Amino acid sequence: MINGKLIKVCGMREAQNIKEVEQLGADMIGFIFYPKSPRYVYEIPEYLPTHANRIGIFVNESKKTVLTMVDRFGLDYVQLHGEESPEYCRSLKQSDIKLIKVFSIQREKDLYPSKAYEEICDYFLFDTKSQQYGGSGNQFDWSLLKAYSGETPFLLSGGINLYSSKALKEFSHPKLAGYDLNSRFEFAPGKKDTERLREFLQQI
Repeated sequence: MINGKLIKVCGMREAQNIKEVEQLGADMIGFIFYPKSPRYVYEIPEYLPTHANRIGIFVNESKKTVLTMVDRFGLDYVQLHGEESPEYCRSLKQSDIKLIKVFSIQREKDLYPSKAYEEICDYFLFDTKSQQYGGSGNQFDWSLLKAYSGETPFLLSGGINLYSSKALKEFSHPKLAGYDLNSRFEFAPGKKDTERLREFLQQI
């Protein structure tokens, strides 16, 4: 944690890179199980986090596949990035799985669907609305989150980069739990620039 905020680094694949990011102090490391993603994990890396929580990212996936990956990768959380219903989330919750539900934000009204997921999910993640499911590298208007009055803590995502530290320090919300870092800290999809990450963490 940095200043009481969780640091989640998403879209990782390579063993040494995973180990280095974990050593920087990441609290959560995300693995993407969406075949259309350029960061898709198709085999188990030789190293998996032992201190950071392991997060599995899924998009409209079957419950059976999610449960298989939870078991295979020893996932601590499941992050749902598609159109998964509250009922689907509730059924996963009954399998004793911690959940992060993603909501893509462009306008204030995009926050409203989150109300149906209160008391089901452990965290929400607010990302930038785009054609694909996340990883756009673009930032949405964080001031829209002033309208969020839910009880579920959230992670802030969408285009956070090395130069976002000033804006992050100025942004506050009682339910802000942490930051989700991905494409703006990469050499290539799935390969994180640890020096850029280290500099960013020092700044915030």
